[in-house]
Amino acid sequence: MLLWKKVAEESATRCGTSTKRDIETCRARYEHEGFSFYTITLPEFGKAFQQSLDSGRWVSPSDHSSFSYDRALPRFMGGLLEQVFDRSTGELLESPSIDAILAVRQLTLMFGKILLPCTRARDRKAMQGYIECEQDVRVGDAGRSAIDLADFRRVSNTLFWKMLKRVDRKVYNYELFPKHGPGATADRLRGNAKYRVDSYPARLNEAFPIVEYLIPNYSFVSDLEAIDILEPGSEIPAKVITVPKTLKTPRIIAMEPTAMQFAQQALRRELYEAVENNPVLNRLIGFRHQEPNQRLARMGSLTGKLATLDLSEASDRVSNQLVNEMFKSFPHLHNAVMASRSETADVPGHGVQHLAKFASMGSALCFPVEAMVFLTLVFLGIERELNSPVTERMVVSHSRRVRIYGDDIIVPTDCVESVVSTLQAFGAVVGINKSFWTGKFRESCGKEYYDGHDVSIVKVRREFPTQRRHVAEVISLVETRNLFYLAGYWETCKWLDDVIRGVLKHYPVVTDRCSALGRFSFLGFDKDSCRWNDQLHRHEVLAYVVCAKLPRDPLDGYGALLKCFLKSELGEQSEDDHSLYREWHHLMFPASADGEHLERAGRPMAVRIKPKWVTPY
Repeated sequence: MLLWKKVAEESATRCGTSTKRDIETCRARYEHEGFSFYTITLPEFGKAFQQSLDSGRWVSPSDHSSFSYDRALPRFMGGLLEQVFDRSTGELLESPSIDAILAVRQLTLMFGKILLPCTRARDRKAMQGYIECEQDVRVGDAGRSAIDLADFRRVSNTLFWKMLKRVDRKVYNYELFPKHGPGATADRLRGNAKYRVDSYPARLNEAFPIVEYLIPNYSFVSDLEAIDILEPGSEIPAKVITVPKTLKTPRIIAMEPTAMQFAQQALRRELYEAVENNPVLNRLIGFRHQEPNQRLARMGSLTGKLATLDLSEASDRVSNQLVNEMFKSFPHLHNAVMASRSETADVPGHGVQHLAKFASMGSALCFPVEAMVFLTLVFLGIERELNSPVTERMVVSHSRRVRIYGDDIIVPTDCVESVVSTLQAFGAVVGINKSFWTGKFRESCGKEYYDGHDVSIVKVRREFPTQRRHVAEVISLVETRNLFYLAGYWETCKWLDDVIRGVLKHYPVVTDRCSALGRFSFLGFDKDSCRWNDQLHRHEVLAYVVCAKLPRDPLDGYGALLKCFLKSELGEQSEDDHSLYREWHHLMFPASADGEHLERAGRPMAVRIKPKWVTPY
C-alpha cells in the first residue's frame, strides 16, 4: 500500500494532477477486499485501459461494477484518464499524454504478477482447466480436415525442409549430445543422481540407444544390465504441478521423467542451432534474445503496420497431430521427437491422462517446437490472405515483418485477421486482451510502446522482506528499486532506500555490472566511501553478496566419465552475468561448470547473503 501511494503521488506530480482521492479509494478497497484488489482488480482495470488505447475509446473493465462512473469515464484515476480520453465521450484524445498512459499502466499493473501462491480452490480450478484444454485439443484433432493438415505440412516443409534435413541426418548418425537440465523431474532424481538412471523407456531406447547415449564408451556395456527397460504401459508419466504466476491463476507446468528430459535437451540444442544458423529463420524465430521482438513492437506502434499477438495457454494447445505432420517427412527426427515425448501425465485430482497435446511447459522441446508450429500457422494465414502459395521468396520478403518468440507473435497488420482466424482454426486461442493491431499501442516480450514511446512499467515480483535471511525477497526488492530509479521515480526510490536500509546494513552505490546488492546512481559511486585495494589496484565497497553451497552429491563410475565428456562437447561455461535476478537464477540453477561438479550438484539447500569487499563497477 505504501509503495503504491508513493508511486501514485509521484505520478500525479509528473502529470500535473492529484491522486489523493485515488489513494483513499485504494485504502478503503484494500480494507474490504484485501490484497486481491491490487493483484486482481487493478490489473483487470489496466488491461481494460490497454484495450481502450487499441480500440480508440474507453472500454469498461470486465468488473466494471466495482468502479463508479462520471459520464464516460471512471471516477477512479479520473485525473490521469482525462489526459488520455475525453470525459464526455470516452474517445481517445488526438494527442494523449504519454506520462499519463505510463502512470495508469504503472499503478494498475504493478502487482499483477507478484509471485504468491494461489488459493487451493484456484489451483483446483487451474487443474480442471488443464483437463478441459486437453479435451479441446482432442476435439480439434477429430474435426481437422485432411486438406488443412496437408496445407500445414506443405507450409512447414517450405519453411524448415533444409534445416530439418540436416538435423534428421544427425539423429540417424547418433551425433546428438544430450544433457540433464537443472530442474526437478517426475522420478525425483536431482543433481548427479540423474547420471545414475535405473530405468529407461523402451521406445526411447529405439531412438536414443542406451549403448550410444548412457555410457561414455563400450567398455561400460556390462553396467547397463542393471537398467530396467520400461515398456509403454509401465513408463513414468509426466507430473503436472502448479507454480506461482498471478494470484488469479497459477502457471501449470509438467515435470518430465529424467530419461525423457535427457533426450529432449539433445534435440532442443540441435533445433536451436539449426534455426540460429539459418539466415532467414534466424530473423523469423527467436529463442534466446527478445530485443528483435521489442524493436518490431516499437515499429508497429509508430507505423501501425505490425500487429502484436499473444496466445493463451499456448503450449497446452499445440496438438501432437500438428507436430506429427511437421516432422513426418524426416523419419529419424520424427521418431526421436515422438520417442522423447511423454504420452501420459499425472494430473492432481484427475489421475493419469493420455495426452493429445504435444507437451506442456517443462518439456525441453516445448519452446522450440511451439515456435515452429506458430510460424507455420502464421505463414498459412498470410498465404490465405494473399491467395498465393508460400514460397521461399515470400518467406524472405516477410522475414523482417514476422517474428515469433514463444507465444509472442508479430505479423503484418494487413494479414492479421487471416492469421488470427488460422491460429484459432488450428486450436490456438488468441488473447484479445493482450493482442493489439488497430491503435498505437503494442506489447511484446515484456516491452510496451505507444506511438513509439516506451511505456513499459516496473513490476513488483515478491513481497517485501522483513529479515535479511529472506534472500529472494531482498534481491527482488533491490532490483525493483533499481528499476524504479532507471524509470525516473526518484522520490519512490528514496522511500525504498529507507526500507532497504532497514534490512541491509551495507547498501552502497554500485553500477549495473556489479553483482553485489547495491543501488544504482547516475552520479556514480562515492570514492570517499570506498577503500583502495593495493593488491588488486581497484576501488572496493563493502556490500552484501549472495552465496550458496551446492549439496554434496558425489558421482563416480561411468556416469562421472559421461558427464565430463558431455560437458567438454557442449562447451559449458559459467555465464558472465551481473543481473541480480540472473545471479539468483544462477544460484538456484547452477551451471555446474566448476571443478567440483562431480562432488557437488543440484540446487543449493540454503542461500544466504554476507558482506564482502567488492568492486562497485
